[in-house]
Amino acid sequence: MRVALFTGNYNYVREGANQALNRLVGRGLQKGHEFRIYSPVTDTPAFEPVGELVPVPSIPIPIRSEFRLATGLPRGTREDVRQFAPDLLHVSTPDILGTRAQTFAKQLGVPVVASLHTRFETYFEHYGLGWARPLAEAHLRRFYRRSEHVLAPTPGIVDELRQLRGDARASLWSRGVDRELFDPKRRDMEWRRATGFSDDDVVVLFFGRLVLEKGVRDFVAIVRQLQARGLAVKPLVVGAGPAADEFQPLGDAVLAGHLDGPDLARAIASADILIHPSRTEAFGNVVLEAMASGLAIVSADTDSSRQLIEHGRSGVLVSAPDADAFGAEIATLIADPQRRQQLGSEARKASARFSWDAASDSVLAAYRSLLSGRPAPA
Repeated sequence: MRVALFTGNYNYVREGANQALNRLVGRGLQKGHEFRIYSPVTDTPAFEPVGELVPVPSIPIPIRSEFRLATGLPRGTREDVRQFAPDLLHVSTPDILGTRAQTFAKQLGVPVVASLHTRFETYFEHYGLGWARPLAEAHLRRFYRRSEHVLAPTPGIVDELRQLRGDARASLWSRGVDRELFDPKRRDMEWRRATGFSDDDVVVLFFGRLVLEKGVRDFVAIVRQLQARGLAVKPLVVGAGPAADEFQPLGDAVLAGHLDGPDLARAIASADILIHPSRTEAFGNVVLEAMASGLAIVSADTDSSRQLIEHGRSGVLVSAPDADAFGAEIATLIADPQRRQQLGSEARKASARFSWDAASDSVLAAYRSLLSGRPAPA
């Protein structure tokens, strides 16, 4: 198959969505398929792209300048797509580039697959733009209906999209985890001590991009409440982003910044509890990586977290969004190291259900079904 992939960010900022896209392209190339990727680029990419990447014109997004917005689908790009002669187009971002690519695909008579990677509609309230959410939701409904098939990361979102579309043309594209990299064996007490933690500290982890929609303010409120109770918690923040200043009220927080590879895996495994208050995730890659690392997880009770965590067995899900509810669950775990270890052990086992190869193969199967006219695999 020849696939033209359009995305708002393929490799210039590392995030869960482009991790999945690069894994997909790598698996597709391994299977003998051809991919050509169209995306904004920068002079300082976060990592080398997998496959042939074609830059498209873009500008920085005003509120989030680390991200770029493609300004359209120029003539040169359209001609490049024509010469590539794809069997189908895959659009992963509901932006200008994605919507123009949908329109262009209809001109070419080529089917379109769209993939949902995050809950964009939930972002606006974090930036004082709640009034714009209905407009965004209307655009997203149209975007996913205009595609011949839609991929989503959890069964719950698949069901939502089927109801939205009024057909069965939506299927699961789950995610995977590198369990050799993210492993409890990476825990390093010497690293903890050198970083400023004592052996008696309970290290609570924030893991992810430092942006408001990931729940950084909620994390700060939870930790301050725990510390006000006199509990020996020390926060470790792994990630980078424009909301780093939000952690200033936690004067003893260790901000490790962006980490990668073994350094990242060591930092995650060396924590004790992952606090994950975000409610904007479509999947929650960081939760899965922390599970593979053997951490006890305390997460907001969302569709994405429920696909990963069995409450009370492989983690704890908190229904109420307030710091008191999180604090009560975490305080219980702080007082019971054996319980933390049990949750971490079960989390590690549960992470084995997720394979990058299997996840990517499900997308390739959906492509084949669309091109052949057969129903997509369950």
